[in-house]
Amino acid sequence: MTSCALKNPAFSISGTLPRRQREQLRCIDDVYPQVFDAILEHPIAPAPRFTEESLGQRFGVSRSVIRQVLERLARQQVVILRPNHRPQVAAPDAEQTRQIFHARRLAETTLVRLACQQPASRHLPQLRQWVERERQCLEQNRRAAAIRLSGEFHLQLADVAGNAPLAQFLERLVPLTSLALAQGQAPILADGTWQAHQALVEAVERGDARMAETLINRHLDHLQALLLNP
Repeated sequence: MTSCALKNPAFSISGTLPRRQREQLRCIDDVYPQVFDAILEHPIAPAPRFTEESLGQRFGVSRSVIRQVLERLARQQVVILRPNHRPQVAAPDAEQTRQIFHARRLAETTLVRLACQQPASRHLPQLRQWVERERQCLEQNRRAAAIRLSGEFHLQLADVAGNAPLAQFLERLVPLTSLALAQGQAPILADGTWQAHQALVEAVERGDARMAETLINRHLDHLQALLLNP
């Protein structure tokens, strides 16, 4: 079970968040990938239903934490929240998937160009670590975690670019792509994703914006083909 026990509130004179709120935010960050992985592990059609209570029991946290995790997933369009209804996992169709990839290309070609303009030494260790985590999950046949990490690599790369509005825009597209990959049963474990990410890191390291743009388009084309031309 996940340990995210919340303590009594203690307000800071400096004006920072109360301790209870800081701890709850950390707890949400810890539980979010676990809930997302659970969704990706069971991409049942029609969209599966679940409850705050059952998820709270599964991960050993309060319903309040689960509710905020689900709200985050709802903002990313992974789950659908409606008043007086149980949360429901989304089911992106082919047209929605095409539109998502079109939007991602527009955003990510700009983001990789910007990333190539940033000081490389500060960001490369973190990006390489992310690729290594992804590679390890693939080797261990942890499909759900591999899909999630594959998507989150793109968010890490967007963060390197230093354009917050574009990065936030991408955060609404990448998780839904991950969900589509899981629901489509795409052969993510054998598609060379981590190698593609490694090549992107190397292009960013060289500051080669033209190659980085070519690589990101090639990579997104490949993912879209996995989904729409299985």
